[in-house]
Amino acid sequence: MTHIRGSISVFTPGRRVLVAAALTALALTGCGTEQSGGGRQSGSAGSLTVSQQPSPERAAAQALFDRFEKACPDPGVNSRRPTGASKPDTEEPETVAPGETPPADPIEPAYPTGAEAELDERDRCVSAHHEQRIIAELQMLADPTPTKVRTILNGLGYTDERIHHIEQDGKKTRFHLDLREDGGRLCESGLAAGAVSDVVPCVAAAEGPFKVTSEVRP
Repeated sequence: MTHIRGSISVFTPGRRVLVAAALTALALTGCGTEQSGGGRQSGSAGSLTVSQQPSPERAAAQALFDRFEKACPDPGVNSRRPTGASKPDTEEPETVAPGETPPADPIEPAYPTGAEAELDERDRCVSAHHEQRIIAELQMLADPTPTKVRTILNGLGYTDERIHHIEQDGKKTRFHLDLREDGGRLCESGLAAGAVSDVVPCVAAAEGPFKVTSEVRP
């Protein structure tokens, strides 16, 4: 009996410890699984929320585009006069004194031609805003390598996804900028060449991957 009592006093607590340890491990495993599952769900939701928010670079670029668009005419306005349109005869003819030379015909405003003619007044206005600020920066770049030009464009708010076909051309660098917004077709064809840098509007496909359809390279 003494031996049996000894056995109970020695082994029973051990069993209790083992059972308690097993239950604790099971509880921890369950808690860990629930916490992990909850953590994954909250992490996934957090990732989704972050992914929906634009990056600071994109937000800055969009703010820039919005500012230019607010300063320009509404979409669809076009200042080109239709072919064959006659000039309105609203002014009275000027009288010419004897011995005076009659005045020459008034010079008509130059209407857009080439690629620029395919853009409406709004796109041409927006283009001018972009061109001025880009040219001013590129003219101060003494050694216009593609890497340096890209850095300049990034610093002006143009993200890499808007920069295309940037390549070395002798001591100069050429590039395109995708400025399409809301179904527009505006793009820019740029030449980084120090003091003679230039940027002019071009026309891109309205939808799909960036593709220049009409341009006059600077």
